[in-house]
Amino acid sequence: MRHPQHPSPLPDDAESPSARGRGNLPAELDAFVGRVAELARLEALLGESRLVTLAGGAGIGKTRCATRIAARVEKRYCDGVRIAGLSAVREPALLDHAVAEAVGLTDHTRRPPRTALLEYCAERQLLLVIDGFEHLAEACAGLVRELLLRAPGLTVLAAGRCPLRVEGEHTFTLAPMTDEDAVELFARRTRAVRPGFTLTGADRDTARDLCRRLDGIPLAVELAAGRMRALSMEQVLHRLDDRFRLLTGGGRGALPRHQTLRTAVGWSHELCAPGHRLLWARLSVFAGSFDLEAAEYVCGGRGLPAESVLDVLDDLLAQSVVMREDTGTAGRYRLLDTVREYGAQWLEAAGDTGRMRRRHRDWFLGLATWCELDWFGPRQAEAAARVDRELPNLRRAMEYSMESPEEVRLAQHLAGALWFYWAGCGRLAEGRHWLDHVLEEESGHDTSRLKALWVLGYVAVLQGDPAGAVPALLECREAGELSGDAAAVAYAVHRTGCLALVTDDLPRARRLLGEALDRYQEAGELNSTVLMARVELAMAVAFEGDLDEAARICQEVREICEDHGERWTLAYALYVLAYTALHHGHGGRARRMLRECLTIAHTFHDLLGTVLSLELLALVTAVEGDAAEGAVLQGAAERIWPSVGLPLFGSVHYGRPRTRCAELAREALGGERYEAARSAGRRLAAEDAVARAVGARVPGGRDGGQTPRGAGAGAVGAEADGGETGGGETDAGEDGEGAGPDARRPATSRTTGRGGPEL
Repeated sequence: MRHPQHPSPLPDDAESPSARGRGNLPAELDAFVGRVAELARLEALLGESRLVTLAGGAGIGKTRCATRIAARVEKRYCDGVRIAGLSAVREPALLDHAVAEAVGLTDHTRRPPRTALLEYCAERQLLLVIDGFEHLAEACAGLVRELLLRAPGLTVLAAGRCPLRVEGEHTFTLAPMTDEDAVELFARRTRAVRPGFTLTGADRDTARDLCRRLDGIPLAVELAAGRMRALSMEQVLHRLDDRFRLLTGGGRGALPRHQTLRTAVGWSHELCAPGHRLLWARLSVFAGSFDLEAAEYVCGGRGLPAESVLDVLDDLLAQSVVMREDTGTAGRYRLLDTVREYGAQWLEAAGDTGRMRRRHRDWFLGLATWCELDWFGPRQAEAAARVDRELPNLRRAMEYSMESPEEVRLAQHLAGALWFYWAGCGRLAEGRHWLDHVLEEESGHDTSRLKALWVLGYVAVLQGDPAGAVPALLECREAGELSGDAAAVAYAVHRTGCLALVTDDLPRARRLLGEALDRYQEAGELNSTVLMARVELAMAVAFEGDLDEAARICQEVREICEDHGERWTLAYALYVLAYTALHHGHGGRARRMLRECLTIAHTFHDLLGTVLSLELLALVTAVEGDAAEGAVLQGAAERIWPSVGLPLFGSVHYGRPRTRCAELAREALGGERYEAARSAGRRLAAEDAVARAVGARVPGGRDGGQTPRGAGAGAVGAEADGGETGGGETDAGEDGEGAGPDARRPATSRTTGRGGPEL
């Protein structure tokens, strides 16, 4: 029996259910102090202007104020608040990638990232905080200007040392803290290193004098507070006073604020023990944040044994030289920009910058290599998350390797080792940028260059760019054959076969994918890519009509994935198994597998896996009698495709589920209702569409109502053994309540005589 259709999921004026409260605001690890009047003024300005720049000198507290005010006004923006920290981005060419990453944009296409970013922001009501842009001011101004023109719902709060000088900009210059706020900040930060510390009577006057000497600059005050573990407040004041007198010829004339901060930073540096100074300087090679393991490897040695790094780092934390970040995982650390710049100058003066940058590069080269190995195993999600956290450092490592012709091959190795991140975690556009860049320089046809070539070919295929894929794969194959690199040849053949598959050349696809698998076996290769070749071969076999053989291949892949803890390729194997299950009339089984596909793909930000699963799930939903919901899911997929590439690759075969779903839904709903449901789906953001598909009502379910959101994750494991290949009968109740196949099959579905819809 057919169940009632869903009501339209989103009225025209509805707010997306998961849009509220979205953002990437960092947690505050210590109390925010003061700035009441400034925050009130900023809040008012954000209500009056779409571009507010919070300007001020180094250490004045721009980042904390911007983050604080963003949290206060977050509810004004139905698509939330996003913070783009740019201090670790050195190349203007990476600006658009960094901002796209910050707003949560995943785009697989070969479109310039700015084009994708403009389209993404154009339909959102969003507050974008751009922090630390001064070294990219010109490029950033151009981007902000375009964004504001194209995205009427966008508001930008910029925080930097200078205005952007963009039309419509309202600049708010952040002044030093008031005496009372500065004293409160000093007292709070001192209590972090001296529990129980309080200010009373004359002590408060001394603290006020100290904060005035520091011009009320928050960073300078915090550095001074960090010294209270070893010195009294009077000692801190007198030593700073002596330092200032030296710089003003013995008088007490006021120094410029930038000099005050530099003096405070320099004085803090002077009070450091030699090992502390050394670690401070060496930590300056990191881009953005870092973890303890990296600090021990990169900074240890020559006067600072690796085993002592933790203790020295702990001291620098107490002195407010190093900041701790709360990432929800292992502890991470960061130098504020001013502190990093000071340390970098000392490192350069010591003549040690080149060596430390090499050690930094070597660590992250090793990390990428290790994560590539972990990608084929139970730590797959961990590997993806770690690369995500370390992306600024990985960029810096590639940049460094490109500076020397002798080391270009290491940049190529690094860009190639990250293939799983580019292709599997929604980073195709940035991956294409780096692969094109590292291959501009000749390094000989060694293993590193050949790997970068086939990865470039792979990325280009996924971007729907045969003109970019074919030359790279051809060069890789020819050079691999000349050099005897059997693995490189296998990868080139594989990706050429993949190109044939998505362009509907099925005989060539089967031949090349079969050849690649033979070559992989000869070379002893087994990893996610090799298993993906099997899945792609199964897809070609299925498109040619041998669904049982396709299911057999993917069931083997599924078992191997489960043995190794591999999830990413498993999702694609489940997609093919769902395709064959639906053909055999097992809609319930297909739905459960597709829900797991969606859960996995969304976890890895894999838009291709997400949208393919949505397309097939739309058909399953329509076949099972809920044509309106099928049309909604189809509309949701339509919204995602522009960020993936040519819809369904322009392939007749990949397009069959969409065509069949449209036929069923139109027949059941009529043209007007069908288009209305599709339109509702197109208003769903990708994350909302996935949440809906994974937790939506199950047609034919026992309670006739909603299943909990997330119920699809892991549901495949609950299937009865034996029928996953799609050829056997389902158990009673699997696709319906013990009813026969005819009762489960909606009246709108034409079948092939084997129980499922035509595909």
